[in-house]
Amino acid sequence: MKHLILGTAGHIDHGKTSLVRALTGIDTDRLKEEKARGITIELGFAHLELPEGVRFGIVDVPGHERFVRAMVAGVGGMDLVMLVVAADEGIMPQTREHLEICQLLGVKKGLVALTKKDMVDPEWLALVTEEVRDYLAGSFLEAAPIVPVSSRTGEGIEELKKVLGKLAQEVGEKRHDGPFRLPVDRVFTITGFGTVVTGTLLSGEIGVGDDVEVLPAGRACKVRGLQVHGRKADKAEAGQRLAVNLQGVEHTEVLRGDVVVPKGLYHPTRIVDVRLNYLQSALRELKHRSTLRLHSATYEVPAKVILFDQDALQPGETAFAQLRLEHPVLLLPGDPFVLRTYSPQATLGGGAVLDPSPPRRRRRSTEAMELLQAIEEVDDTGKIRLMIRASLLSGLSFDELVNRTGMSAKKIDAALAAILTSGEVIQMVREPRTFLSREAFDTLKGKLLSELNAYLKENALKDGISKEELKSRIPKRSDPRFFGPVLSVLEKEGKAVVDRDLVKLPGRKGEATVDQAELQGKIEGLLKQGGMEPPTIKEMCDALRCPEKALLEHLAFLVKEGRVAKIKSDMFYAPEPLSQIREKLVTYLKEKGEITPPELREATGGLSRKFMIPLLEYFDGEKVTIRVGDKRVLRRG
Repeated sequence: MKHLILGTAGHIDHGKTSLVRALTGIDTDRLKEEKARGITIELGFAHLELPEGVRFGIVDVPGHERFVRAMVAGVGGMDLVMLVVAADEGIMPQTREHLEICQLLGVKKGLVALTKKDMVDPEWLALVTEEVRDYLAGSFLEAAPIVPVSSRTGEGIEELKKVLGKLAQEVGEKRHDGPFRLPVDRVFTITGFGTVVTGTLLSGEIGVGDDVEVLPAGRACKVRGLQVHGRKADKAEAGQRLAVNLQGVEHTEVLRGDVVVPKGLYHPTRIVDVRLNYLQSALRELKHRSTLRLHSATYEVPAKVILFDQDALQPGETAFAQLRLEHPVLLLPGDPFVLRTYSPQATLGGGAVLDPSPPRRRRRSTEAMELLQAIEEVDDTGKIRLMIRASLLSGLSFDELVNRTGMSAKKIDAALAAILTSGEVIQMVREPRTFLSREAFDTLKGKLLSELNAYLKENALKDGISKEELKSRIPKRSDPRFFGPVLSVLEKEGKAVVDRDLVKLPGRKGEATVDQAELQGKIEGLLKQGGMEPPTIKEMCDALRCPEKALLEHLAFLVKEGRVAKIKSDMFYAPEPLSQIREKLVTYLKEKGEITPPELREATGGLSRKFMIPLLEYFDGEKVTIRVGDKRVLRRG
């Protein structure tokens, strides 16, 4: 069975609801107010099964101007539209607006039902038919069948069904392979069951027991039960009208305009890049930064229009734009939308989403315009390639690709396989899978190498830079997790050497300049002059008029060269005095067998306690002595 959505469109009182009842036997006017006033206020639903193996879900939309919002919600999932025109009145204002909305939302096929045939004579019917045909010239319904019918007498209803069956064969089914997406158009509660939502499944399949999420609030819940066209089902597929019983969420927590999707897959957005078509019928130009109402599926949200390359859009023009939304909604690439004014209420334009999670692009940016043009035209692989390349040093994760392309995971994997094999794209992180373009990868390599060279130029005494210090120099817009893979490639290419926690340049060794060598000589002189009780860091800084950081760097260099010994972080000795202390210590231990701190002071001729304990710990570390309680003994072997 092929499942399609048929939507009605047309002016108020042109007989849409009566025609649906004549086709299906179902009265879509379900509200008391609708019955009393004789007009459709909310969306109504029915179903029609045809011998051709087609099952239509029929969406009966309101015709009154004030109810266009509901009309847009109905068109969102439409495969075919049935434009209803009353034979006794012909084309009317809402006929025009509904047709424009259908075109903006990308409806491709449909037919015209000329209702109230029984109320006019044949000559008048022929004139109205000609008027309708002339009006539809240039639209997607230009060559559509026009079927005169009477809902009251039933005349023409069977012919209408035959035409619908024929058109159904020309329409492709909705995508079943992607993740499911159900925009909510009604929410209610049933005693004993709880929250129930209804909508048209736009893509994929949903089943009882599925873990789902209601966006944009992100409320996690589970599918407790399903009904498809009023019948209980275990599974529903794209193109079907369904009611979903949700477990784990209150009906007050779900609103019309929400969307039910797989748990944890999609993220709402507040910025979208679009192709915007401004209607020829618009009365004035559309200025940059205008605020309009965006309608898409069951959403309605204020949107600021950012025009990329002009200050205003004239009626009939098309342009790339960015829409900045007042609150987040879920939009995916290819989703159609309509833009309407606030007061007076009128449809101004619409189009399709190109990128649902773009950066804030610079106006008049040639790169942005070229990217959006390419996204519109290229195949799946090209689209993935472009989006990863446009992410620059930030890269894109697999989940971000799902959100920004609207493609199924299977299709994304297939597209990635080609560009990963060619080397155009590199996988940088295993989980979550994150990708970077070859150009961005090479830029990062160059950046790290440049930072390594710059650091060693500024720190001539050092052999290398610590990994953490180099990692901190990755550009902020990049991911720190990219550091490891980039450093690994630099090492394989022989451009860097990794020595435990230090990153070096091949063949380079830290060397002092003439001025630095002169300062180091002075440091050595001060330490030698201090003998067994050398000056402190502060005393040396004062004597040499040198900043502490610089002094410590020079001391570290002298320690590495073996010209100074480091006892602890703030205590350094010249080799000669330290050697003398060592000789006195060893001699004492050979004679006495053990030594205490006071005995060391006596053996060295009055060494102060400030130096005794650090020196004893230093000799322990040098494996000269070993501590036993409060005493030291000579280490054997």
